[in-house]
Amino acid sequence: MNVTDFDYDLPPRFIAQTPLEQRDASRLMRLDRATGAISHHRFADIETMLAANDVLVLNDSRVIPARLRARKAETGGAAEILLLKRIDDRRWQALVGGRNLRRGARLEVAWGVISCVIVEDLARGQRLIEFDRALDSKALGALGEMPLPPYIRAALADEERYQTVYSRVDGSAAAPTAGLHFTPDLLDRLRRKGVKLATCTLHIGLDTFQPVRVERVMEHKIHSEYARLDEDNARVINEAKGAGGRIISVGTTSARTLETAGSVSDRGRHQAVAAFEANTDLFITPGYKWRAVDAMISNFHLPRSTLLMMLSAFAGRERLLRAYEAAKEAGYRFYSFGDAMFVC
Repeated sequence: MNVTDFDYDLPPRFIAQTPLEQRDASRLMRLDRATGAISHHRFADIETMLAANDVLVLNDSRVIPARLRARKAETGGAAEILLLKRIDDRRWQALVGGRNLRRGARLEVAWGVISCVIVEDLARGQRLIEFDRALDSKALGALGEMPLPPYIRAALADEERYQTVYSRVDGSAAAPTAGLHFTPDLLDRLRRKGVKLATCTLHIGLDTFQPVRVERVMEHKIHSEYARLDEDNARVINEAKGAGGRIISVGTTSARTLETAGSVSDRGRHQAVAAFEANTDLFITPGYKWRAVDAMISNFHLPRSTLLMMLSAFAGRERLLRAYEAAKEAGYRFYSFGDAMFVC
């Protein structure tokens, strides 16, 4: 497969710059992956598309205020740090912006309240940095800013709108955007209907949203992300599956976690998933044999991205790209603050 097989044209006017006032007022495209049939709805209508014993799997990761404005200790020149992954209390994997920043350079954050040193150059332009003291959640909350994706130019009035209402575990550099459409009231209505809710955790790095820059898909080095599915939530999923319900991933990050959990499950005991905690580098492309996920809720993704490849593996590449063209014709909003699709 060539990466160009997953390309499509998207004029900038389709890219949503701000979230809608009401989360579940977003539009929802329903795509039947067996027939290719498309219908148009509002996201709140998802309630009518789910049945008792279906289980929604939500990624409860929370976006950290990972953007730090900094200056070079020696010259005072401007710099910026984007934290991607915590290694330990003081060391982080990060992107570091600024001119002539080499290994050993010291950066000051908040006029010297805390500083760090560039320790090592990593793959894909990333750096290993080490702070002079622990950067805990309280300090990060005081010093950091919300790291919105680069295609969003507008300021975000309320930073909680880039968090899901069920976010709980700090660790992501970007939001699991398919979940942004849910409200507490919608989740309560689904529970009352008999839909089961399960959670997993996958901490999202920015590589998730980057276009693939090699020519051949399998030449791409997939990123690794921390993921976890605990015993209680694995039990909810397996019991629902055993009762005839569907496993519905809310977003590609939940899907990646579920499929990793499916790869370690005991098929002899008819388990769809098994509990695990590990870094996952699962790369899902067309031809992949799905183990756990029966349906998926997703936003509309970037051209040439691994997320578009995953959705193509689930719905079929040509069928998915036709749906994207239909979304453009109908005026759907794309990307993080955009509309959603239910692939079932």
